[in-house]
Amino acid sequence: MSAGERAVASGRGHLTTALGGATRARVVLVLAGVLGLSSADVATVGASATELRHSLAISNTDLGFLVTVTSLVAAVTTLPFGVLADRVRRTWTLGAMVACWGAAMIWSATAVSFGGLLLARLFLGVATAAAGPMIASLIGDYFPGSERGRVYGYILTGDLLGAGFGFAVTGDIAALSWRAAFALLALPAFGLAWALVRLPEPARGGLGALPAENLPADGVPADNGQPPRTEPGDPAAAGAATDAQRLAYDKGLTPDPERRLDGDPTRMSLLAAARYVLRIRTNLVLIIASACGYYFMAGVEIFGTEFTRQQYHISQAVANLGLVALGAGAVAGVLAGGAAGDALLRRRHLNGRVLIAAAAAAGTVVLFIPAIFTRDLIAALPYLIAAAFCLSAQNPPIDAARLDIMPPPLWGRAESIRTLLRSLAQSLAPLLFGAVADHVFGGGRAGLQWTFAVMLIPLAASAALLFHARRTYPADVATAQYQLR
Repeated sequence: MSAGERAVASGRGHLTTALGGATRARVVLVLAGVLGLSSADVATVGASATELRHSLAISNTDLGFLVTVTSLVAAVTTLPFGVLADRVRRTWTLGAMVACWGAAMIWSATAVSFGGLLLARLFLGVATAAAGPMIASLIGDYFPGSERGRVYGYILTGDLLGAGFGFAVTGDIAALSWRAAFALLALPAFGLAWALVRLPEPARGGLGALPAENLPADGVPADNGQPPRTEPGDPAAAGAATDAQRLAYDKGLTPDPERRLDGDPTRMSLLAAARYVLRIRTNLVLIIASACGYYFMAGVEIFGTEFTRQQYHISQAVANLGLVALGAGAVAGVLAGGAAGDALLRRRHLNGRVLIAAAAAAGTVVLFIPAIFTRDLIAALPYLIAAAFCLSAQNPPIDAARLDIMPPPLWGRAESIRTLLRSLAQSLAPLLFGAVADHVFGGGRAGLQWTFAVMLIPLAASAALLFHARRTYPADVATAQYQLR
């Protein structure tokens, strides 16, 4: 226990130094905890499948319906929370909704019928819908543009660790009692809610970025978290422009006059905001690329263990160890992807974030092919770990790039629209993967093998779109920078 305490203290110290101070580290840990809690809950439902079926006398169809309906409700409900993210105090609102998560988890733990559990999960879906738009908007205002990719990497790590916790810890508890597993997740929910309420609400438009106290030499932003110096006529003078937007201004890039915002964007209706953000060509590409990545990841989460057991002739225990290795690769990828995009941007490569995302998407396709078709686990494992690295590495630069091309008053609504489309893709993944494996390729090991191969096509298409987005991204950054006038 003493060694564990020292390790935790050392890790906290390194994280505080890497993030630039205790306040910044607290913000990152709390936001990462929110995503981790959501992922842990979803993973716990999957790990509790057998116990839920026996206890409530439900079928696999009922269980699938439970997960799908909850996801769809969360996807649709994220739209009004996107509006709120652009208009209300976000820390208090997100804290209140996380407290509702805790209540919904306790409700789930006490359900005595499938109908009661379904109602509890629907309530949970509404509560979790607040996370996406609120977190994206807060990241944009808490951290300067030069660091957002790296910060997104740390926060998205919480998503991956939460899923691992759900499978490894609460999954084992669920084998004894699924009610205890749900109740266990309620405890950190209330703690996170209290921590969120106590966070300072940052000024909007990126003007309230937290100053860095002690970042390493290679991670210090040019503005140290403060608004940039500007010259007369510089449109960044009216707001806190990101590094990408200031670089677009330095290069003399011309904004798109057809996408000039007239009036106060905070008063735009949700429909008008949706039409505007979907007209931004780079944003549409980033949404598609993100949806394709999460779609493939959802298929791997559902069918990956079954495929590896059959493909490589290994036991469940060895398959679980393989998933731990893949998880380590994914964590490394999500941390490296955001940092690499930021580093290229600091070296004045305006397309750095898009280029990293495109290269990672292409690498995912190339690396998964040999892993899918080899029958030897030792030979396949390096490819699988590298593919998991690339699959997760594209997400932080994509998320940071979206903030560069979007006016700050629309950050919440833009994220809610992206979350809706991404969630729909994730919801369809289990159905499409299973249907293609069973009805197109005949089921079994070969069916899953060829299904994974075919499902690489959307990933390849997203990589091609991301490489093409290098042409549209600079102009879209310049247009977003122009809106700061």
